[in-house]
Amino acid sequence: MHSLVDELALTFIPGVGDITQRNLIRHFGSARAVIDSSAGMLQEVNGIGKKIAAQILEGKAKAYERAEEEIAFAKKHQIRILCRDDDDYPYRLKECYDAPAVLYYRGKADLNASRMVSVVGTRHATGYGRGLCERLVEELVAYGVTVVSGMAYGIDTFAHKSSVQQGLPTIGVMGHGLDQIYPAQNRNLAVTMLQNGGLLSEFPSGTTPERTNFPQRNRIIAGMADVTVVVEAAVRGGALITAEIANNYNRDVCAFPGNVHLPFSSGCNLLIKSHRANLITSAKDLAYLMDWQPWEEATEPVPLALAGNDKLLHDLLVDHEQLGIDDIAALSGLPQSKLAIHLLELEMKGLVITMPGKVFRSTHRTSK
Repeated sequence: MHSLVDELALTFIPGVGDITQRNLIRHFGSARAVIDSSAGMLQEVNGIGKKIAAQILEGKAKAYERAEEEIAFAKKHQIRILCRDDDDYPYRLKECYDAPAVLYYRGKADLNASRMVSVVGTRHATGYGRGLCERLVEELVAYGVTVVSGMAYGIDTFAHKSSVQQGLPTIGVMGHGLDQIYPAQNRNLAVTMLQNGGLLSEFPSGTTPERTNFPQRNRIIAGMADVTVVVEAAVRGGALITAEIANNYNRDVCAFPGNVHLPFSSGCNLLIKSHRANLITSAKDLAYLMDWQPWEEATEPVPLALAGNDKLLHDLLVDHEQLGIDDIAALSGLPQSKLAIHLLELEMKGLVITMPGKVFRSTHRTSK
């Protein structure tokens, strides 16, 4: 098991970034082992020279002091400190090579919710962009998503506000410590979001909203979600940076088309034109691309007439959400020749969906 104070201390040593920290811990086995290593041992790690080794040795005492202060601050303000190895750390983000070593989180929303959508766009939103954003969030209610955005002016704010109004969990990813809210006009919104959503940052308390923090913050917005939606954006700006990062993470990207004569639609149109985003006009388009079924349809009662192998297979798919044909055969004990018949019957009853690659999914959502 990792030690929180050790991993946190390592983040406070100058020159030790997220990727460097991950490489060091992978080499030595733990943050404590990294900090206790000699200069010679540290320099055996690829990319660690005399300068970083000296910074670790000379800065560890002050780093531990700072880590203890941060832990005390977090405890006082109900902030959870999540390390990469923690179960509650966002698993989607963990898959990214440059995932933050530590996250600070305050709120109630599940960071590993089954469906997560990032919504981004320009700070200078037009009425067209605002209308698209609000309608998108309203339509997403049927799909039970968690909405992620960046708490900035414009589209970000509309995405968060609309989520609160519609009762959807929404998570704001901050470009500063959780001891402050930026922009200040969103303070009341942030407080409201804590009731059903949350605030997330990789930056410790005392970190001010510096300009360079926000492009860095964008990788969390992209990495936490299944899909990033660009509502309205110019060619230059944070929204297109987030879309580019999402593409680099092999995540889906969608964009709403806009008026070809307006600058704040040019970024979305460029993403679509260059095949870096799927064109959508509604949440239904998004759900189709993601192969998501509305939860209202999925929670309809299952017919009680199911029995025998039909019931066995249906229950397996409900429990596992989706399974490949080989897994179904192994779990059910039935030969694939019989499986094909029963699965076809379930599909004709609307209880099973056949997906590419001989994968089957139940249309009934478990209450677990």
